[in-house]
Amino acid sequence: MFHDGARRRSVALLTTGVLALPAVAACGASEEGNVPAAAQDLAPTPRDLVANGSTLTWAIDAVPGTLNAYQADADTGTTRVTGAVLPALFTLDDKGRPQANPDYLESAEVVEREPRQVVVYRLNQKAVWSDGREIGAPDFAAQWRALRGKDPAYWTARNAGYDRIAKVERGKDDLEVQVTFDKPYAEWRSLFTPLYPKDVMGTPDSFNDSARTTLKNTAGPFSLKKVDRKSGDITLVRNPRWWGDQPKLDQLVFRKVAPKNRTKALTAGRVDLAQVAPGEAERISLARRDKGAKGPLAHGPGAGRTPADALMSWAVANGTEQEAAESEQLAREQTREAVVAYAAEQKSLGAYEVRKALEPSFTQLALNGADGPLADERVRRAVARALDRKELAETVLKPLGLPAQPVGSHLALAGQDAYEDASDALGSQDTAEARALLAEAGWKPGQGAARPKNAGASGEPAEGAEGEEAVGDSGNEDRPGDDGGEYIVGEDDGKSGARGGPMLPGAVAAGQGAALWRQADVVARQDGDGKTEQGAHAQQGGPPGAYAPKGTAAPKESESPGAEGAAGPLAKDGLALTLRFVVPSGAGSEQLRAVADKIAEQLEKIGVTTAMKKVPSSGYFTDHVASGQYDMALYSWPGTAYPATDGRPIHAKPVPAADGSLNVAQNYTRVGTDRIDQLFDQAVGELDDGARKKLIKEADARIWAVAGAIPLYQRPELVAARPSVANAGAFGFATPRYQDIGFLKKGAKPGKQDRKPGS
Repeated sequence: MFHDGARRRSVALLTTGVLALPAVAACGASEEGNVPAAAQDLAPTPRDLVANGSTLTWAIDAVPGTLNAYQADADTGTTRVTGAVLPALFTLDDKGRPQANPDYLESAEVVEREPRQVVVYRLNQKAVWSDGREIGAPDFAAQWRALRGKDPAYWTARNAGYDRIAKVERGKDDLEVQVTFDKPYAEWRSLFTPLYPKDVMGTPDSFNDSARTTLKNTAGPFSLKKVDRKSGDITLVRNPRWWGDQPKLDQLVFRKVAPKNRTKALTAGRVDLAQVAPGEAERISLARRDKGAKGPLAHGPGAGRTPADALMSWAVANGTEQEAAESEQLAREQTREAVVAYAAEQKSLGAYEVRKALEPSFTQLALNGADGPLADERVRRAVARALDRKELAETVLKPLGLPAQPVGSHLALAGQDAYEDASDALGSQDTAEARALLAEAGWKPGQGAARPKNAGASGEPAEGAEGEEAVGDSGNEDRPGDDGGEYIVGEDDGKSGARGGPMLPGAVAAGQGAALWRQADVVARQDGDGKTEQGAHAQQGGPPGAYAPKGTAAPKESESPGAEGAAGPLAKDGLALTLRFVVPSGAGSEQLRAVADKIAEQLEKIGVTTAMKKVPSSGYFTDHVASGQYDMALYSWPGTAYPATDGRPIHAKPVPAADGSLNVAQNYTRVGTDRIDQLFDQAVGELDDGARKKLIKEADARIWAVAGAIPLYQRPELVAARPSVANAGAFGFATPRYQDIGFLKKGAKPGKQDRKPGS
C-alpha cells in the first residue's frame, strides 16, 4: 500500500463521502503517550476462527483509472488493489506508525549517517514475484530511477524522497539492498511502498502505460485476475506463489458502487463491505433495532404525519372538490408505495451492521489569502478566532456517537507520535478579540455599505451569476427565497436585521500581532519541562506591516461592545465585509453544508457577512478550490505518517512561475512563509527523532499563526459490513492485512486474540 501521504495527499479528499463526513481528534499527549481518539472497529478475529474459502465483495467508488500508484490519477481504488497484490515494505499500525513488514523485510535500518546516510534493507528470503524471480536490488533501482525526477519521460506524480537518493545497489548478497542518499532523508520508510517489479519501472513506456490497466507480475497475498470496466468489478485471487500466511478468501472482489448508490447495493445484497454516509449508517442501525418489531415503522416516509394530518388528508381525498381530491388521492397512493418500498429496504439493511471509527483525515476551513479581505492576515486571524471549533466538531460527530474534539495540528492526528496541539499559537475562540482584529484592519460598522450585485467577496462578479442553472439539494430548503445559487447569510434566511449595537475595537487590539508571534514561538519551542527558548519574532516584534503601528491608540473601554451577541455588518472604503463561501450542492454533502451554515452564524457575530455559493460537487474542487475562486471553503486532507515530506507541498509559500502565474503546489489557501518552508526542509533531513519532532511542532505553530488553514475535526469512518465479516471495517490508521480478511466460521464470534501464523 502506498504510504498515507505520497499518494493520498496528492489530492484533497473530495469524494461525496468525504464532503459529507468532514470530524475529530485533539487528544493531547498524556503520560502514556498519544492514543487515537477512537479505536478501530474491525471485528478482530484470530485466523483459526476465520473460514477458508469464499468471496468477499468490497465497494469502491469507481474502477481506478490507473493501477500505478505513482501516477497523478491514482485514487483510493488504486490503493486498495495495490495493497493486496504488491509489496509494502512498511505498513501502518493503529496509531499511524510505520512498521517493517516481515513478509518482505527481515530488517531495514540506517547503518551510516556520515559522510552520507546509508540504509540497508535485508529482504525476506522467501519473497518472490509471481513469475518466480526473487525481489531484489534491480527492482529497487528501477523504481528509484523512475521516480527521482530526472527523466521527464516518466509521468510521475511526485518524486519526494527519491530525489535525495544517490545510488541503489546490491549489498553483500542478493537478499540485501543498499540505498545511499545524497541528502539526509528522515522519512526514508516512506520509500518503495508499494514496490513495483523492474518490468513496470524499467522504461517510460511500461511505467506510463502497462501498469494502468493490469498488473501481470505481483508479489502480494493476492494476484490480479481481471479488471472488468463494464461491470465495474476488479477480481483478485490467491497468489499461488505467496509465502506468508495464506489468504482466508478464495477471491476478493472490489466492486464499483457510486456513493449515491450504496443503499441500493446494500439492499440488493451486492456487497459485503461498503463505506457509507451518516444517513445510511442511521438507517442500518434502525433496521437492526427494528428486527422482530411488529406494526408500522416509526421512521421513514409518512412517519412524521400526525393524526390531525391524516384526518385532514382523508377529508381532502374524500371531499367534494374534485381536483383537490384527485391530487390528494394520488399523494396518498405514492406515500403508501414509498412506505412499502422503505420497509422492504429496511428489512434488507438489517443484514448489515455499522462499524465506525475516526478516519485518518481531517476537514479544514480554507481561507484564500491571495487577494480580497483575507489577504490581510488580521482578517484571517479574526475569522479563525471567531470559530467555535468544538461546536463544529460536535455538529458532525456527536450524532454518530464518536468523540468530538477539534483537531489541534495540521501535520498529525491524535494517536500519532508527532501529534501535539499547537492551536495556542493562534489562540482560542474569542469574539471580542476577533472584532478587535477586524477594527485594527480598518473594518468598521457601516450600515448600507455597498456590495456589487452578483459579486463575490473580492468584488468580482460571481461565477455563473447570470444564466446559471440553480443547483438543488442545498441542505437549506427552508431558507426563504433559496434558489440553489448564492445567498447572503443573515439577509435571505429570514433573520432579523438587528445585530446589536455598533461594533468598535477593544483595548486588546493594539500590539496583538507581535504577541501572536511570541505565542507561536513559545508553543513551538516549549520542551517537555515547560521551558522555552526566545523566538526570533519575539525579538523583532512581528513581521512589519502586518499589524497596527506601535502606539496605535485603542478605543476607550466604554466604546467596546460586549463579547456576546451579533455585531453590526462591517465595511471599509464603502464596501461591506462579505466573504464568498463556496460549498458543494450534491447529495451526500448535507453535513458539510450544515457545518458551513454554523460557520456563517459564528462569523455573523463579529460583523462578517457570508455569501454562500452552492456549486455542483463534480467541479467543487477543480473549478473553485484549486483555481482559487473562493474566499472560504471546506475540504479534507488525509493524515500521514510522514509529515515533513507530505506537509511541505500543502503549506509551502506560493512562488511565481515563469509565465507570471502563481505556483501554489497543493497550498490552495495561497498562504505561506519562508520560515515555514525552512522548517520543513530542516525536518525532512533531520535524522534525530526528537529534534525532528520539535521542528515539525514549530512549523505547525507557524501555520496556525498565519491562519490560512484552520483544522476543524477528524472525519468519521462509517462502514456497513455483514456481521460475519472478520478483520475488516473501519480501519482507522491501520493498513489492512488482506490475508486475514474473511468470514467467521459457523458459531465463531470475533474477539481480540493473538494471531496464529499459518493457521
